Amino acid sequence: MVITAADRPWLAHYPPGMPADIDPGQYRSLVELLEHSFARHADRTACSFMGCDFSYAELDRHSRALAACLQGLGLRRGERIAVMLPNLPQYPVAVAAILRAGCVLVNVNPLYTPRELEQQLRDSGASAIVVLENFAATLQACLARTGVRHVLLCAVGDMLGPFKGALVDFMLRHVRQRVPPYQLPRALRFQDALARGRRLPLNQPELGPDDPALLQYTGGTTGVPKGALLLHRNLIANVLQSGAWNAPALRRLPPGEPVCYVCALPLHHIFAFTVCMLLCLHDGGRFVLIPDPRDLRSMIRTLARQRIHIFPGVDTLFRALLDHPDFGQVDWSQLLVSVGGGMTVQAEVARRWLERTGCPICEGYGLSEASPTVSCNPVVGGAFDGSIGLPLPGTQMMCIDEAGAEVAPGQPGEIAVRGPQVMAGYWQRPDETARVMLPGGWLRTGDIGIMDEGGGFRLVDRKKDLILVSGFKVYPSEVESVVAELPGVLDCAAVGLPDPRSGELVGLFVIRRDPRLDEHQIRDHCRTRLTGYKRPRRIEFRDALPRNPLGKVLRRALRDAELERSRTSQGQ
Repeated sequence: MVITAADRPWLAHYPPGMPADIDPGQYRSLVELLEHSFARHADRTACSFMGCDFSYAELDRHSRALAACLQGLGLRRGERIAVMLPNLPQYPVAVAAILRAGCVLVNVNPLYTPRELEQQLRDSGASAIVVLENFAATLQACLARTGVRHVLLCAVGDMLGPFKGALVDFMLRHVRQRVPPYQLPRALRFQDALARGRRLPLNQPELGPDDPALLQYTGGTTGVPKGALLLHRNLIANVLQSGAWNAPALRRLPPGEPVCYVCALPLHHIFAFTVCMLLCLHDGGRFVLIPDPRDLRSMIRTLARQRIHIFPGVDTLFRALLDHPDFGQVDWSQLLVSVGGGMTVQAEVARRWLERTGCPICEGYGLSEASPTVSCNPVVGGAFDGSIGLPLPGTQMMCIDEAGAEVAPGQPGEIAVRGPQVMAGYWQRPDETARVMLPGGWLRTGDIGIMDEGGGFRLVDRKKDLILVSGFKVYPSEVESVVAELPGVLDCAAVGLPDPRSGELVGLFVIRRDPRLDEHQIRDHCRTRLTGYKRPRRIEFRDALPRNPLGKVLRRALRDAELERSRTSQGQ
């Protein structure tokens, strides 16, 4: 099938020099992409953390040793290895090592509860996990019920040198008490793994574009946790697409100056994984690791020592920084690109960000199933307008009706995407894959949008009842399932309610079976079963819930009623 300009009207609005397509075939695998950067930029700084710089050569050397260790443990090509780390230098080392060993990475949220972690480890069939000792107690609580055979245990100070590293770990363990007690007697320490790997050969398998690289867990459009299977070619494509999109801004870099990315978003999230880490490594740039963006004072102190060029963020992060009294301590004059994703960027936040930094937020759109980015506003010359921009090079988008037929420009429809970044399918879920994949390689996103005559896209609604808390997806069915475990609960419904700081919060409506059930019992139960951002912030007891003729709870009606009640009370 020949794709014409008429099929891609957005091409007429591309910045000058922007290619219509990219060639993901220029690298056979992510390993080849990474090794090319390791060799080409060996002497450059690849990442910075807590005042320490780590070169491309160091990432090369450490990841090669760790890959050899993984093979020495008996891990073979295609086996899944989970990584449960915050933004530490061990993270890119582990990722490169897993891929070099021919294994498949499984990204894990470090804040998971034992239930959530067990679910993901069992579903992925992970044979090993790389975990920070701060979260080792969580792993201990579920390890026996998983297929994990090997545990590699990291400490925050592992790569900070003998003196600084020991001091940092002492403070975290004994002063701040950030490492809960645990027992994992068979775990292998990260530094011991590197030492072991240096004595072993690395038998690097020949990987191709269609080999699996990453399982990125998501609820997709249904809320059922499942792994989006991303191949090497999917991630390579999105790196090259994003690189081409950023190129007009990066031409303004001083000659010879490497690009500097702020990596405040968690690397286990696909947005940061691709747009911060992989893209930066491909560009030969440096990414500044922010381990805890909630510690704004520490984050700002770190940024004040940097020349920042690219800042990927979410609305809540931009807002929190703007509201902080130390925001002005950072020199924002070198900022070339501010990318907003993960959740809708509010117009007021975009206006204030432009005023304070001189760099407009260019909002984009993506999803785990597309590695993730599919569209973005131009990075130069564009004003914030609340849209999600134009499809990236090599990407097609359209809005469709329930039957899968394309709707006319200006009419709302479900956004469908096709391109080299679209996943191979859901891991071991052919039924779920069939729900979202249309003939011709089109992916149904579950989001409702409108395409204008020029090929620009705007989101208007979410097809499902997904809740976005600070850019993180919360699926009502998961929250409801956990709350329903309480004997005193007869029925419940979770919905997203507006919140000025996190975008949305989880609101919970409960019908009691036992009148003695109270909020504290529900909150205590959720604290052990759900990650913080998934926990209900508002809990209300009801005698009944709105339902359709089939008896299904109408979450939308609950949400709309709460919004109307809020508007009425504000009007009074």
